[in-house]
Amino acid sequence: MRYRQLGTTGTQVSVLCLGAMTFGEVDEKSMMHKVGSDEKETFAVLDRALEAGVNFVDTADVYGPDGLSERLFGAWLASRKARDRVVVATKGRFRMAPGPNGAGASRMRIVRAIDASLARLGTDRIDLYQIHMQDLRTPEEELVRALDDAARAGKIVYFGASNYTAYRLMESLWVADKRGLDRFVTLQAHYNLATRGLEREHVPLCAKFGLGLLPWSPLASGLLTGKYRRGEAPPPGTRLAQWKERYKGFDKERNWAIVEALVAVADEVGKTPSQVALAWLLARPAVSSVIFGARTVAQLDENLGAGDLDLPADAIARLDAASAPELGDPYEFIRNIDGAW
Repeated sequence: MRYRQLGTTGTQVSVLCLGAMTFGEVDEKSMMHKVGSDEKETFAVLDRALEAGVNFVDTADVYGPDGLSERLFGAWLASRKARDRVVVATKGRFRMAPGPNGAGASRMRIVRAIDASLARLGTDRIDLYQIHMQDLRTPEEELVRALDDAARAGKIVYFGASNYTAYRLMESLWVADKRGLDRFVTLQAHYNLATRGLEREHVPLCAKFGLGLLPWSPLASGLLTGKYRRGEAPPPGTRLAQWKERYKGFDKERNWAIVEALVAVADEVGKTPSQVALAWLLARPAVSSVIFGARTVAQLDENLGAGDLDLPADAIARLDAASAPELGDPYEFIRNIDGAW
């Protein structure tokens, strides 16, 4: 396993981060019904990940009812005495309680959310606390001050953003600089071969200001695993066989061209499509670590194969070409004049 700096901090994280959204079995009311892991399998996945050198795990308070993912992860940390071997990341912002203040990123809400996550995780500090999505109702200065206070109190070590627009992220960095406060060190965002809109604004912003980019859904809900092929129904038992409407959204010419290029590169380098898709992200600017999920040890082991994979430059170029997004204005105009934006 290789390691990189978490943004421009001194902390080293594995280039692959284990996402904890599948930790714990949930009932039919949840979108994760039948795609999660029971406690035994969750512990087995975490054991194998740690053994393989993964030292970075990302969860959230809303993953599972009553913080199920955090509670399972915390139980594993305690049972394995692994707290100091793992960079613990979690997120807060979405609804966890009834009433007008049961969701959001106000100071009141975030103070409560951090304390609740600390209790579920059974730890005295969270290494990376992330705001799960920007909150337009809360001034960014209020949020940054609350997070800065939590860092100074030792409850969190670093803080990051997730699912932020570029303008709001830039505002947050400006507020922190203007007021002399700690700032976001990472951005967790939806990014993969099929979803490259982040490259218009967010990727250049992260590269310029030293934020570590943490892509989520790197395999596009399974589209980039090679299991799905043009003109064929999703294989029984797969995630997209269950999420039929999402599969319809993926059934596009551009996506099939990406899958075909991905499969071709995988055959050439002797790796699986999943491993190539992860390695492509690891070659992108500003990426600190790629967050991937694993419901079973077998899935984990396959994804771990991307940890030491360096794709040839020509393979990256072919994947770039097959997945090139439509930039739109003003990006196309700027690129046509200056060659970049």
